[in-house]
Parts: sequence; structure tokens; C-alpha cells
Amino acid sequence: MNPVLLTGATGFIGRRLQSALAADGTGVMAVVRPASPHLDRLDGGVEKLLFSLSDAGQLDAAIARASAVIYCAGSVRGRTLEDFRAANIDGVRSVVDSMNRVAAQTPLLLISSLAASRPRVSDYANSKYLGEREVSQHASFPWTIFRPPAVYGPGDREMLPILKLARKGLVTPVGPVDQSLSLIHADDLAAAVLAWLKASANCNRQTYTLDDGHAGGYSWDEIAAVVSGGSYRRLNIPRWLIFAAGKVNLAVSRALGYAPMLTPGKARELTQDDWVCNNRKLTEDTGWLPKITLKDGVKALFQNNSSPQND
Repeated sequence: MNPVLLTGATGFIGRRLQSALAADGTGVMAVVRPASPHLDRLDGGVEKLLFSLSDAGQLDAAIARASAVIYCAGSVRGRTLEDFRAANIDGVRSVVDSMNRVAAQTPLLLISSLAASRPRVSDYANSKYLGEREVSQHASFPWTIFRPPAVYGPGDREMLPILKLARKGLVTPVGPVDQSLSLIHADDLAAAVLAWLKASANCNRQTYTLDDGHAGGYSWDEIAAVVSGGSYRRLNIPRWLIFAAGKVNLAVSRALGYAPMLTPGKARELTQDDWVCNNRKLTEDTGWLPKITLKDGVKALFQNNSSPQND
């Protein structure tokens, strides 16, 4: 079988996909920016394709050799929609245009985000939604979209600080008291991608959510109890404080020139009533089921002394 073309291979989820695909015996071509400082994150068996997704000629040649395309590139930090555009929208458009030209029968999997279901919440959410629209409105080939919730596991840097605090017995929710969150381990997400590869014909033009199978998501108390292993303290962060912090961080990021994570938009994401999803439809169409519980996933995460990696 021809190799799979993977974007975002050097990121948190992309690295887990590299490992899962290699273990499955599937070859990988990874498209990486020539100036990327993270080429050392590509596994030895991965074919390195050093060009930008805006290079139509090289992209066409690579996609023409692929048995499937997995779009895992993405930006999670930024001040405005424009900061998210290159990876979350324009890159998707480049891949769609290329596949329309040279790969009419090749399936595409876009790994999006549950945030795309609420595009008005933040610029990030809107960028993921607009990236999905590039696929759903313009693709003439088979396509599937995954919308995972919060993803954790080795190499994560977004959930890890929260889990570290919870492990020490302190949980600091910023949303409603009864907020519920679905979670998924990165290796379960990677396993779902493998299941899609084997059953993509059943998934054409479908958008799926997926989580770890914990019905209704987790409350913050459940997360704290599982991660701490017992007793914990709950320190609710006032809504006004998280929004104030978002505004301050946004202003400071402009002054110092860095891409912020916490912004007013991110504050709106964090204070939603819930981010809950389920696996029913994906399981019906692929047979995939999650295997990693939060308890087991967190235990392995800290046993391995994992540290966050840059995307």
C-alpha cells in the first residue's frame, strides 16, 4: 500500500500518529516546513517532505503518491483570526485544491476540534469551523472530519498543567460549577485514525465526535478525584478574573510579540457550560472503541515522567 501523507506530524497529536501508523505497518510521508525547528521529532522511518503547503507543485506530487491524507496541522495560539488562518484554514484549502486536481479517489481525514461546533465562541473555534467548510464545501473526493474534545497524553502542553495541579490535590475550574468536559487520550485518538484508514469507505462525508467513552463527560470533581487518587481541594476561579486575565495577556502579547494562549476568546471557551461529545456514530461506522480510561491514561502519563513538547 502507498504511504499516508500526514501534516502536523511534529505536533503533539501528530507524533502519536507517527508511532501508531508505524506500529500498524503503514508508511508515512510527513510534510514539514523547511524552516521547522522540530525535524528531530520525525521518526526514522518517516519520509520527510520539506516544503510549504502553499507549494502546489510539490504538494500535488506528494498527494498523488498517497493512499490517504491526514490533516493534523493546526494552530492553537493567536490574537486574531488571522493568526490561526495559515494552519487552520489556508493549509486545509491548499490540500483540498491539490486533492481535487490529482487525487479524486483518495480519502482525506481532517482532524479538527469540538470547538468547531461553536464557531462564534472564539477566533480559534471559528478558524476550525472555516477549515471544515473548506473540506465540506469544496472537496470532490472522499472526506471525513474528526472533532475530538480536549486531548491529553505524552507531549501535551495544554492539559498537562491542569493535570499536574490535580495530581497535587488542587483543581481550579474556571467554568460553571457543574461544567462537564469530554476527554480523550492521544493514543485512543490515534487508534481511531487507524480504524478510519481501514473503514474510510463507511465514513465518506461524515463528521464525527469521539471521546474516551465516559458518558456525559467529566465534572471537575470527577477529574480531581481520579487524578489525585483521593482527597483534593477545589478553588473556583471567578469568571471575571479569567476574562480579565485574558484581556491583560492579549495586551501583553501585542507588546512583547508572542502568540497568546489565554485571550478573551479562550476565556469564552473555558467558561462554556459543557464540551461534551460521544462515540456512537464513529463506533457504528468503524468498530473503533476507546480503551484508555482517564485513570489509566493519567497514571501512565506521570509514570513515564512525560513533559510537554512544543507544537
